[in-house]
Amino acid sequence: MPRLKHSIVAELPEPEQLDLAQLANDCASGACDLVVVLGPTASGKTRYAVELARQLGGEIISADSRQVYRGMDIGTGKDLAEYGEIPYHLIDIAEPGEQYNVWQFQQDFLKVWTDIRARGTVPILCGGTGMYINAVTRGYDFKEKTPLSAPRTESSFSEVLPRQPFFIGTLVDRETRNARIDARLDARLQEGMIDEIRGLLERGVPAERLLAYGLEYKFVTLYLQGVLSYEEMRTQLATAIHQFAKRQMTWWRGMERSGVTIHWVTP
Repeated sequence: MPRLKHSIVAELPEPEQLDLAQLANDCASGACDLVVVLGPTASGKTRYAVELARQLGGEIISADSRQVYRGMDIGTGKDLAEYGEIPYHLIDIAEPGEQYNVWQFQQDFLKVWTDIRARGTVPILCGGTGMYINAVTRGYDFKEKTPLSAPRTESSFSEVLPRQPFFIGTLVDRETRNARIDARLDARLQEGMIDEIRGLLERGVPAERLLAYGLEYKFVTLYLQGVLSYEEMRTQLATAIHQFAKRQMTWWRGMERSGVTIHWVTP
C-alpha cells in the first residue's frame, strides 16, 4: 500500500508594529540606506511600499524580473496607476524578448539608488524576485562564485552597494494568498491578458522567450499554440502561481536563516 504524503504548512512569522518615525530618522541619519519591501505575490507589497513612500518621502525601485519589459503589463501586474504621484524606477526599461539578467539589474539599481540618495530621498526597493534583492543587498560580486543565497561577504564591490538595508516583509496566510491569486488571475484574463500575449507574438517576440518568462506568459502561450485548452491553461496557471508564491516564502525564510532580519507586517 503506498505511503500517503502529508503536506506540512510552515508557521508564519509573527507580524510587527513598525516605528515609522524611527525608520524615518534612521533614513535621514544614514543608519538605514535602503528600505526593502518584499513578500510573496498577492501579499500587498506594492500597495504597502507606495504608502510607505508617502510617509517617508521615498521613491520606489522595482525588484521584479519581468516588469522590466515594455508591453508586458497585464501579465506582470504592473498596475502603474497604483503608484499615483510616487516616482518609480526599473519598470519598462527593456524590450520584450531581450534576456535581461540579474547582473544588469545590479548595475541599473546602483545608478538609480545612488541618484535617489544624492537627492536626499529615501530609496524603497520593492518586489518579489529574491535573486534581484539578494544581488543588491548582500554585497554580491559577480566575479566571485558564491551563490546569491549565501551569507553576505565583504568585497570591494560591496562598498558601493547598500550597507544598511532595512527589510520589511508583507505577510498573508496561504489560504488568503491563494484566493487573491485566483481572483487576480481571473481579473487579468478578463482585462485582456491573452490579447496582450497574442500581440507580443504577432510583434515577433519568439514563443520560446515567452515560455522562458514563465507563469502567465508560459501557459497563455501554450494555450495560443493549441497545446492547452482554456480550462487547462487557467487551472495549471493558477496552480503554478500558488507554487511560485510558496517558493518565494521559502526564499525569504532562507534569507532569515542566513542572518537577515525581516520585519514582517500585515499590510
